[in-house]
Amino acid sequence: MQVKSTNRSHGGTQGVYTHASTSTGTEMEFSAFVPDHAEGEKLPVVFYLSGLTCTQANVTEKGEFRAACAELGLIFVAPDTSPRGEGVPDDPDRAYDFGLGAGFYVNATEAPFAQHYRMRDYIEQELPALIGAQFPADMERISIMGHSMGGHGALTIALRNPDRYKAVSAFAPIVSPLNCPWGEKALTGYIGADRAAWRQYDACALIEDGARVPDILVDQGSADNFLEGQLKPEFLTQVCEKSGQPLTLRMQEGYDHSYYFISTFMRDHLEWHAIRMKS
Repeated sequence: MQVKSTNRSHGGTQGVYTHASTSTGTEMEFSAFVPDHAEGEKLPVVFYLSGLTCTQANVTEKGEFRAACAELGLIFVAPDTSPRGEGVPDDPDRAYDFGLGAGFYVNATEAPFAQHYRMRDYIEQELPALIGAQFPADMERISIMGHSMGGHGALTIALRNPDRYKAVSAFAPIVSPLNCPWGEKALTGYIGADRAAWRQYDACALIEDGARVPDILVDQGSADNFLEGQLKPEFLTQVCEKSGQPLTLRMQEGYDHSYYFISTFMRDHLEWHAIRMKS
């Protein structure tokens, strides 16, 4: 792991780091905020997954999480959204919703993406192992959250690993890639045409198939221009009500899809995570 930068902020250290990833076969970058703490103390960790077109920099620069994390004693880790670098394939049309910046947190099985697009392994296995080895992290107390495509990632990763994550939440998540254009394009390209294979990457399908977590928190802006065509939170509401999966879904009047929305409710989410990581 190489240190790209460190900055003092809110009584802690904001760092940006790079490392050679065995999952993606590329160099990966992530940011980590570590609050000041007593020598030998281990802190709980929140993993934050970003959305389409983003890198770690979006939430690091605009997420307004550091003051809350310093007060709550939380390490905040934000990885990139896809592999990058020489030889990493992109969308042939260079569209924003597939390829670079749009890894969808899956392990791709289709050529030419299968070699590098293994973001599921990176987030579920490699990055946590690195954080546990290099930072004062209590890896028995971790949680996960995300925005849009990253909300999809957070929900599906938590549902597949219910014993690992103490909490999961999302801002404006893609709740059902099986039922929206973003998901259909990405999963076809990465996984292939067999829609049954997509279910492991669809939060609503995972819940239908029996996956459960103690609770889910979702904030969704009513003025989000992707609300009806891509996000469809009513799908998640319906499947949770039918299955008995606890869900707190808050429609936030007048808020859009941007970091103005995310930063407004970031503290709420971090406090929600901190409560669930106390034990």
